[in-house]
Amino acid sequence: MIVYAYISLACVTVNAILASMSSLCQPAGEVPHRTGAVERAALLKVVADPTRLQLLDMIRASEGGEACVCALTEPLGLTQPTISHHLKILTDAGVLSREKRGTWAWYTLNRKRLEEVRAALIDE
Repeated sequence: MIVYAYISLACVTVNAILASMSSLCQPAGEVPHRTGAVERAALLKVVADPTRLQLLDMIRASEGGEACVCALTEPLGLTQPTISHHLKILTDAGVLSREKRGTWAWYTLNRKRLEEVRAALIDE
């Protein structure tokens, strides 16, 4: 009988603790739509690469806010095909704009798209 009373008391205590915890744990808010989350994640993945972030910084800091692929290769110590690969990813995502001038491609930041990257992190 004493064992049963002890087990019953323990069950009541555990149930009371769980009940009080559930009243504290309210839903955090509305669950965002999965499609929007997937799109934001894909955009963030584009800029979540150290080389791509360096390229964006270099283009932003370049005279006139534009840079030729030929000027981006040596400072990073990477081959031209590697740089072109990263620039293509950034361009395909709309983060950079590309303009062909003679044999070289020139890149500029797409500020509107970069604002979307910022908004994907800080939804105001």
